[in-house]
Amino acid sequence: MNFGLVRRIAAPVAASALVLGLTGAALPESSAPAAGRWSAVWGASPQLPSTGFTPNWSQEGFSRQTVRQVVRVTGAGEQVRIRLSNAYGTSPLTVTGATVARTAKGERAAVEPGSVRHLTFSGKRSVEVPARGELRSDAAPLTLDRLESVTVTLYLAGTTGPATFHAQGWADTYRAEGNHRADASGAAFTDSTQSWYYLSGVEVRGSEPRRKDGIVLFGDSITDSFGSTPNTDRRYSDALAERTGRPVVNQGIGGNLVLNDSAWYGERATARFGRDALDQPGVSTVVVLEGLNDIGFSEAKDQPTYKPSPVVSAANLVAGYRELIRAAHARGLRIVGSTLLPLKGSDHWGPHAAKVSDEVNHWIRTSGEFDAYADFDKALADPADPDRLHPAYDHGDALHPNDAGYRLMARTVAEVL
Repeated sequence: MNFGLVRRIAAPVAASALVLGLTGAALPESSAPAAGRWSAVWGASPQLPSTGFTPNWSQEGFSRQTVRQVVRVTGAGEQVRIRLSNAYGTSPLTVTGATVARTAKGERAAVEPGSVRHLTFSGKRSVEVPARGELRSDAAPLTLDRLESVTVTLYLAGTTGPATFHAQGWADTYRAEGNHRADASGAAFTDSTQSWYYLSGVEVRGSEPRRKDGIVLFGDSITDSFGSTPNTDRRYSDALAERTGRPVVNQGIGGNLVLNDSAWYGERATARFGRDALDQPGVSTVVVLEGLNDIGFSEAKDQPTYKPSPVVSAANLVAGYRELIRAAHARGLRIVGSTLLPLKGSDHWGPHAAKVSDEVNHWIRTSGEFDAYADFDKALADPADPDRLHPAYDHGDALHPNDAGYRLMARTVAEVL
């Protein structure tokens, strides 16, 4: 698949939908104003339906089925709303009904009895999400604590076709035949995958005004926390939320590139930055960690999802970073750069990647163009061979951190926020 031939999503859509681009376009808020400020407290970047990951339902889609998804929110509130994405749908998506509830502990796919709230969209329980669009629900009254798990359930009575999804969730998502959106029990949800479908955001609001202090983590599989232990909330973003007490939204996509689109790994960073980073309510800071795939795909052998891949220079990557910096500053956001992690011994490693990663990291450290930088290269390197990940932080592929590595990344970022 030629990355350059992947079609960008920029078709006109209904007024309630999101138009994609570097600078983004704010989604309208369907609920009435209140004293508190909406804050994004969970997110997942939408992707094209595809295989090549862990088994998922994106290409088959859904028909007369209920999908139940469990996410961990990083901020507290008294009202909640969700963000649905049909960004890669070629026809409108009908959501027959949706609920939100506090997650029950100890029972698979169950929710707390009495906490189920039926969501509405402009006052109606069913909604049609335009092709290539996104929209938000109305506000629902549900008190949530910071770092609490919340369950969002969608009933899809029609046949959806291939589903906009997020491939690597590191948490179980459940499916049931028929309409079970209001069930407290999880008994009907007999199938599971570890991807998210249509759900791209959860936002909360309290009765009191709150400071705009949210953080977006924007990047590739390392930001997406590949290698973290599933169903334990040990992602880089979880660790940062625990450490800082601030809302954190993870907008990583495994395999994502700064400069090129991919059928498997999402639109390039400069194309999705507006939708995935700038349009998150309550955010003040974006942390960017991306570029290893741009320089490493050309080194990899026998990886069909990587090919063809252009040879990318440090100057090319810097130009991409500058686009992100300009877009963030135009929206009044602080943007933190991150040095590329050591990659020696991985399938991304080779003479060109070694040279360019050093050049890029030198620029991030010395240019002053980011508002601050987190030095992951230094923090996670093996002292015996600084081009390699420290064994204590290596998931096992010499490229991705493990749970301990993600905790160290969170500590490193927290020091410069």
